[in-house]
Amino acid sequence: MTMIAERVLPLSGIHNFRDYGGYAVEGGGRLRSGILWRSAHHQEATSDDLDTVDTLGIETVVDLRGDDERALHPCKRSENFSARVLFADGNTAGLAPHLQAAGGTIDNDTARSRMVDVYAGMPYRPALVNTLRLYLSALAEYDAPSLVHCVAGKDRTGFAVAVVHRLLGVHEDDLMHDYLLTNTAGKIEERIAQGGNAIRARYGAEIHDDAIRTLMSVNPIFLDAALATVRRDHGDVATYAEAVLNFTPEMHEALVDKLVVY
Repeated sequence: MTMIAERVLPLSGIHNFRDYGGYAVEGGGRLRSGILWRSAHHQEATSDDLDTVDTLGIETVVDLRGDDERALHPCKRSENFSARVLFADGNTAGLAPHLQAAGGTIDNDTARSRMVDVYAGMPYRPALVNTLRLYLSALAEYDAPSLVHCVAGKDRTGFAVAVVHRLLGVHEDDLMHDYLLTNTAGKIEERIAQGGNAIRARYGAEIHDDAIRTLMSVNPIFLDAALATVRRDHGDVATYAEAVLNFTPEMHEALVDKLVVY
């Protein structure tokens, strides 16, 4: 298993930027390294960060954020940036109505239960589904490095990566390992503090510090809730992807051809 230090780019202003390739897949082989990237948004990117990102040769950026988030947090780009940026119109976040409806003080138990609810509904969130369709199509079409990101690079991005991992045969233990790297990758405390400030400013609620940490971290029960929805309705990720994300056998063959090495 590739070590975390080899996966995470130590950037100053872009959190959680890492390679999610390199894992072994069922039937032999492993995912290519240096071609599947994931991160948080790039609003606070430094010029050095952008120079580093440029060296990766990324040709496709899939932005899982909604219209409101892209307007509030525009990503910085270098002068040399030429990648295609793919996203679907609409709003993709699911936490807002949960926090807005909470009222009063939000404690850790409330935060955890809201996150589980958010993930359970994630597989059918319309704008997110549309963007995931774009992502899978791009992976099948373009044989070049890509990046998928949302705001913190953990929830919507975590689900997107889990879908790609399972479609390519990454073991669920490795899938979960990669998901949980959010809790140790990069400047964790800085990311949690920034996220906490943004959440409190946006919702005007009294949110306990431990609840903020829960909202800004990942937990196996969160991703499990999303995957449970998938399995409940479709049996497995592959059938879900075919039924909901318009994923075809031809696309699967293309993904394996482009992303798996033996």
